[in-house]
Amino acid sequence: MSAADTKAKAGISEIDQRSIDTIRTLTIDAVQKANSGHAGAPMALAPVAFTLWNRYLRYDPAHPHWPNRDRFVLSVGHASMLLYSLLHLAGVAREDGGNEPAVSLDDIKQFRQLDSRTPGHPEYHFTTGVEVTTGPLGQGVANSVGMAMGGRFLNERLAYGDQPLFDFNVYALCSDGDLMEGVSAEAASIAGHLRLSNLCWIYDSNTVTIEGHTDLAFSEEVATRFLAYGWQVLRVADANDVAAVAHSIETFLQSHDRPTLIIVNSVIGYGAPTKQGTPKAHSDALGPDEVKGAKRAYGWPEDAQFLVPDGVYENFREGIGARGAALRAEWQALMDEAKAGDPDLATEVESYLAGELPPGWDSDIPTFPADAKGLATRESSGKVLNAVAAKVPWLLGGSADLAPSNKTKLDGEEALGPFTPGGRNLHFGVREHAMGSIVNGLGLVGLRAYGATFLVFSDYMRPPIRLAALMELPVFHVFTHDSIGVGEDGPTHQPVEHLLALRAIPGLVTLRPGDANEVAEAYRVVMTLKHQPAVLALSRQPLPTLDRSKFAPASGVAKGAYVLADAEGGKPDVILIGTGSEVQLCVGAYEALTAEGVKARVVSMPSWDLFEQQDEAYRNSVLPPEVTARVAVEQGTVMGWDRYAGSAGTILGMHTFGSSAPIKDLQTKFGFTPEKVLEAARAQLARATKG
Repeated sequence: MSAADTKAKAGISEIDQRSIDTIRTLTIDAVQKANSGHAGAPMALAPVAFTLWNRYLRYDPAHPHWPNRDRFVLSVGHASMLLYSLLHLAGVAREDGGNEPAVSLDDIKQFRQLDSRTPGHPEYHFTTGVEVTTGPLGQGVANSVGMAMGGRFLNERLAYGDQPLFDFNVYALCSDGDLMEGVSAEAASIAGHLRLSNLCWIYDSNTVTIEGHTDLAFSEEVATRFLAYGWQVLRVADANDVAAVAHSIETFLQSHDRPTLIIVNSVIGYGAPTKQGTPKAHSDALGPDEVKGAKRAYGWPEDAQFLVPDGVYENFREGIGARGAALRAEWQALMDEAKAGDPDLATEVESYLAGELPPGWDSDIPTFPADAKGLATRESSGKVLNAVAAKVPWLLGGSADLAPSNKTKLDGEEALGPFTPGGRNLHFGVREHAMGSIVNGLGLVGLRAYGATFLVFSDYMRPPIRLAALMELPVFHVFTHDSIGVGEDGPTHQPVEHLLALRAIPGLVTLRPGDANEVAEAYRVVMTLKHQPAVLALSRQPLPTLDRSKFAPASGVAKGAYVLADAEGGKPDVILIGTGSEVQLCVGAYEALTAEGVKARVVSMPSWDLFEQQDEAYRNSVLPPEVTARVAVEQGTVMGWDRYAGSAGTILGMHTFGSSAPIKDLQTKFGFTPEKVLEAARAQLARATKG
């Protein structure tokens, strides 16, 4: 269909059509120059994206972080040039101010190049205007559910009189691939249950994936599936039909009882992946001849490169620019009114927006008295979490159907539900993967959010945890049942390699506290993080609460590892290193060694990540290099512990999966007893003496 035919069918103005074709040709030129990337989806979806952005999106390009802006999620992240073209043409300003655009024409020319602002997939915190890092399919739409939940939470809880301070909508552009991913099904199910009427997914149904036509593996009736979830389903027969796209968006805006799926049929922009006739995998670079043919069809100068015709910038300025500026000004006037009329509300909003904690947020965190029987760290975690939540009103979260076990229910708070959007207790159902993605979405709108499940099921959540680290989101997860201490449930529920897998994620802070007071300090660490996600690994079984008048204060948790108990004079001959439930084993062995006159040290190491952030002098003060007699103890894989035990040290850990049995039998079978630690320490001393 020629550009003229398309324009006549859609009933759009010449300048709108020119703007749409500019999105297409910028994409073509960027992908062709990079010889990498995907031009097809942006070419096909340009009319849809243009209509949403220039006619409906509540967004001020001059102030891209306006808190009440609509959120646009490009879940089909490989179509990144669609977003970069929009950011450029709309004149979105850089986050750090000044006169520089978020995406300049030169940035588009550097698509997919080193250190450019236009990486292959959109990256949050890297390119202003990118609301969420996308690329792994399914994640963006699942994040959008959390963003919509967060929007409704804010709408309910932060209002000046009868005027809510937040009423934004969330739009997500998704693909066949997104809807094949299981996480999108989990997220869509909970979105329908919660009746998230501020959520709209626009589904590009082009029947194409990398391997070919979707009928190779995907033949379900998507509309029927989403109707069953409780969504409103609308259809647009042709992505070029701007009037139909506009009508669907308006229908969404008039609906107030459920989320909306708009199914848009498109024909993907076609181009043989070529560079001088040579196929290139996973790319839609059209090749010189196809580029000219596509531009000819658009009525474009065939040899023009990165052309933005006269009137296109002005079209966006008069559309999204003018509308967004007016809406932001209205919102700011309301905020100014609230600041004058309700200073406490204004202070709360300003603290929330700044990512700051309220004064005295940790003042009620309990200090736990010494107790030989003690508490499971999941129990002390529940007490500390409630103490923090009482002071931080924008802290919310929940569990994947395990709140009674995870101890994450907030006392006195209602559940976030279809008719109680301001609840702080979230029920994710048995949907661990979506839980992780939804928690990220809540974090993306500035809320302090957490999820919870058993540590072994963190496997289901690795993609969103990894993306939280990549996006530097200060969300956290409470993982309980952290070892073979789960007991009779057996190896399917006993984590072995999971701590190592979490520690391997760059930027993630993993904490495994050893008693109730270490739990309290772990929360002080977690809540003050601004650019790092965190996970807590907590025990099911009771752990003794150490007598801190006898042992070092638990504040050492902030440094990742600290000397819990030391030899007289501070010069040990052997060092015992433990985390979590194994700290008590090290303490038991230490006391026996001390009674024998052996100079021993116990190091509690709840976080490798935090310990590695300390300077060399501190690390050496805790683990003196000259002391090579070392024993490290943890009920997990031994892999990685050699960096702390040393090449000659002993590591007591798991070399197999666990077993189904009472906890005492398991600890004896796998060697997690004070006697085994003592035996290993003596062997280390003997080796060091011979050396």
